[in-house]
Formats: sequence, C-alpha cells, structure tokens
Amino acid sequence: MSTELLSDSPLVLGSHEFTSRLIVGTGKYATFELMRECLEASAADVITVAVRRERLVDAEGRNILDFIDLERYTILPNTAGCFNAEDAVRTARMGREILTGLENPGADWVKLEVLGDAKTLLPDPMATLAATEQLVSEGFQVLVYTTDDPITARRLKEAGATSVMPAGSPIGSGQGVLNPNNIRICLEYLKDGDPDYPVIVDAGVGAASDVSGAMELGCDGVLLNTAIAGANDPLMMAHAMREATRAGRWSYRAGRIPRKLYATASSPEADFARR
Repeated sequence: MSTELLSDSPLVLGSHEFTSRLIVGTGKYATFELMRECLEASAADVITVAVRRERLVDAEGRNILDFIDLERYTILPNTAGCFNAEDAVRTARMGREILTGLENPGADWVKLEVLGDAKTLLPDPMATLAATEQLVSEGFQVLVYTTDDPITARRLKEAGATSVMPAGSPIGSGQGVLNPNNIRICLEYLKDGDPDYPVIVDAGVGAASDVSGAMELGCDGVLLNTAIAGANDPLMMAHAMREATRAGRWSYRAGRIPRKLYATASSPEADFARR
C-alpha cells in the first residue's frame, strides 16, 4: 500500500494540529521511567497530566515533568480529582501557570473533568457545563470529559468547548465502548453542519480492539491511560494502542460493508465454466 494512500489529515484541536490521534495519560505507572518508555511507544503527540499538586510528585519527591520531553509533547493539563466547578477552574488556572513557565504550547488549553462522585467517577453535567462556560470566558481551549449523553454533549459544544469527549464507559473500568449507538448520535449532533468538529472517546477502553472500534465509529481520536499503565505488559500495550488507533482510522476511512442477516457468497455466482 502506498504511503500516499495511508496519509491522513491532521487531528485539529482548536489551534493545535497533530499527527497522532491517540492521546495518553501519565498516571498509574509503576515508575516514571516506564511511563516515559510507554509514551514513546504510543507515538502520541499529546499527553495529559493531572495538575493537582499531589499527583505531580511521587513518593521520592521526583516531579513527573522531569520525565517528559517538553520539546516533543504538547501537554494537556487535566483537572482530574476535582468534584466541583470552582476547584476545576482553579486547577485549570494552575495548569496554565505551570505550562506557561515551562514554555509548553499546552498552556492555552485544559482537559476538563468535574466528577460527580468518587465511586463512579462519572461527570457532574451541571458543574461541567458551568466550568466550561467559565473557562471559555477566560480564553481556555476546553476539551470536556462527559458522558455519552448526546444532549449534554450538544450543550457543551454550544458553551464553546473545543472538543467534547464522551466516555466509552467509566474511567479505568476497561469495559470498552458500552453504548456505540449513543456515540454515533453524539457524532451526528456534534458534527451536524460542522464535520471537522473533533470528538474524542475518553475513558473506559481496556483493549486495543476497543480503541479500534471507537475509531471505526468515526471518532477523531481516543484518550486513554489505565489500559496501558495497568496492562500486564504496559510497553507492549502501548504499541498495540498505537496500531489500533491507526487501524481503526483506516477502517473508518475505507468504509465497512453493510451488516446483513443472511449470507452473501464471496465467489461469483455465475457459472463461468459453462460460458
């Protein structure tokens, strides 16, 4: 297959453009060294980092940012661990301050998480909408973690979200995309009259097939963390996620055949031997 055939448009997120459509997190790794290897293997251009201070430094006092190539990666600061809009906005501001000081281009955006409770880690839709409106008003490009509810997704876009990121299933659950029909409706609503609007599945994927499936639905990218960091072999899984993202994207672009109830013969039905 020619390189030209496999070439693709960039993933555009606000004012940023990227080659890779896989965004990976930096949490839960056994060591920062392993994290660094997995980031490399994933071929991601964007990596997301929890800004809350207790998550930036490990038990030995080492800062996670010392293990990230800030010249290579665009950091997407996230508000993981925030349970109300005020904390999320405050954390986003802190992320902007940190990345501005590091001269990383990720200083102008945020992955917004406003969680409803600690048991499900599902988003609080009202607080998420309020935080989105506030951050947009402050000039942030806001990538919003939300449920797969199409109405909420549409309201977040109307509030100015740079990207809406519906969950495939609860964070870290590894259940995959539980409701692909809802994701399809989210795609339909968010891309109506705006086909380039980026929709990214965020959270819940557990295996490479989940990533490929999300991309085959027409999503523009996938964001994940635990599926790599929690795998038996994180480095091998990082490779798998990289290839699954590409395979799913190619499959979507190529176009799948329709599903049918009954068989259709693969071989020609005409009897050429008797012609």
